[in-house]
Amino acid sequence: MAVRLHALTVLASDPDGLASFWGDLLGWERSGLDLLPDADAPMRLSFEHADLPHDLLNQLHLHLTSYTASQQANVDRALSLGATHLDVGQLPDEGHVVLADPEGNEFCIIEETNNWLAGTGFLGEVAADGTREVGVFWSAALDWPLLHDEDGETGIKPPAGGMWIAWGGPPLNERAPRNRMHFVLTASGDLDAEVSRLVGLGASVTEHRGDEVEMADPDGNEFWVRGLR
Repeated sequence: MAVRLHALTVLASDPDGLASFWGDLLGWERSGLDLLPDADAPMRLSFEHADLPHDLLNQLHLHLTSYTASQQANVDRALSLGATHLDVGQLPDEGHVVLADPEGNEFCIIEETNNWLAGTGFLGEVAADGTREVGVFWSAALDWPLLHDEDGETGIKPPAGGMWIAWGGPPLNERAPRNRMHFVLTASGDLDAEVSRLVGLGASVTEHRGDEVEMADPDGNEFWVRGLR
């Protein structure tokens, strides 16, 4: 395996402002439009300019934990930085709080008693809308163990542990023509060989652009594979 998860890229109309919001909320060091992860996260957050409508739920969203500060304290801090409450149909007895960042991207602050995210950092999970097949694909693509595989739901973690990436299984939400968030992988070896390997696992190629290739996972979600720079 010669690819690693480099970044989760967020497309934004104001990438500088959104990078500031998330950098302040997560407490991650900022470098340009990138946020450099803490020791508990395997990827950076990158922000790029794009004007995309946001009339559907994102395919990916972040779950923040409440192990080092109370859930209410984390909610209050997020609101003070520019987040807003968001109704996505959650039930009154659900323990998590759904918020939106300044560009409307939904994220959740999870209750202190949640056991699923035990052992993770403040950014505990990238929660995704997706089939079992896409979870199996990403486990093989990244060589991360498939630690949860039940009733169509899947979840993976880096081999050293830490943050989850998990897919909720069907039924799937309606997808936007282009996602506002996508993964970026870097290939340490031959880029074409890695692209071929990912195609063999179920991905497809959508665009070549120099030393980077846009691909789609088995559910049709965009991601990029780049050579080392």
